[in-house]
Amino acid sequence: MSKLAIITGAGQGIGAGIAQRLAKAGYAIAVADINDTTAAKVAQALQNEHYPAKAYHVDVAQRKEVFALVANAVNDLGELAVYVNNAGVAFIDSFVDSDPDDVERLLDVNLKGTYWGIQAAATQFQKQGQGGRIINAASLAGYEASALQSAYSASKFGIRGLTQSAAKELAKDQITVNAYNPGIVRTKMRDAIDQKTAAIKHKTVAQQQADCLTEIALGREATPADVAEVVAWFASDAAGYVTGQSLQVDGGMRFH
Repeated sequence: MSKLAIITGAGQGIGAGIAQRLAKAGYAIAVADINDTTAAKVAQALQNEHYPAKAYHVDVAQRKEVFALVANAVNDLGELAVYVNNAGVAFIDSFVDSDPDDVERLLDVNLKGTYWGIQAAATQFQKQGQGGRIINAASLAGYEASALQSAYSASKFGIRGLTQSAAKELAKDQITVNAYNPGIVRTKMRDAIDQKTAAIKHKTVAQQQADCLTEIALGREATPADVAEVVAWFASDAAGYVTGQSLQVDGGMRFH
């Protein structure tokens, strides 16, 4: 069996890009998503290119489902090598008007979902006894908080903290834990963010996107493939001595 990479939120956007890139790197791919339809499409597309892949349903906010995902994928596809905590949600609203249900769901998915993913992956890696790679989705908003994204920013700052803490604890087991921090990536989630932000700021979506573009030194938005390359590097032998780090993938929007 092939070495296995499990990617949550892999049914679209950045997650689908990561699935494609890691498949090319030689991994069997567990395409995990809460949306069964999109997960199945991504898995089928990989299979059509003769890559080993299978779709799995998971709500990462549910710890039991995350542990079941790991067990099932290992049983189906082989020994776990890489676990990517990519699943996440976002909403745009003012701090004082943010709906409590939206806040709860976002923190359950983004922050707790990453926590459960680290737990499940680390448990499997320790069982296998050969180390492994855990790679988490943080964000530029986890370095500098964004207006209208209070809960999202808090979750991404938290994920950077989880990454560092887990890296320190798991290093003895040769498990590395790192994070990628995308800036503006053109996905369906970003489309929704731009639409809501533009409405709140009383501008057109085109103007909102143009204003954001002026903040990017390289002069273009990222693609999922741009982010996937960073994830592939974290997963590779070349990054074997790197742990606890959060790498920005933002085209030069912020410098730290």
